[in-house]
Amino acid sequence: MDTLSPQLQTRIETLLNEHAVVLFMKGEPDSPMCGFSAKAVAMLNHVGVPYHSVDILQDEDLRQGLKIFGDWPTYPQLYVKAELLGGADIMAEMFQSGELATALKSAHT
Repeated sequence: MDTLSPQLQTRIETLLNEHAVVLFMKGEPDSPMCGFSAKAVAMLNHVGVPYHSVDILQDEDLRQGLKIFGDWPTYPQLYVKAELLGGADIMAEMFQSGELATALKSAHT
């Protein structure tokens, strides 16, 4: 898959527009299916800002489509105000510097 179908593009954009913070991850927040998703959830929970999670393991079209949509090959993927912040490593850098908390809190104002 090299391009997104219009339906999948719309579906992703709708999800991102309905929720200020969206984490596309492997598994659910209470049961992450990979270490990187677990780290992402821990950072988001530590900041304490509400977020919407999507288990990409339940939908192969979405899993492959997001790689094209955000031009990001791995999971998790964190979107804030419909913009891709990045994956677990970028989240960790932002968490350490305090930028993650600032970005997440500004999403809800």
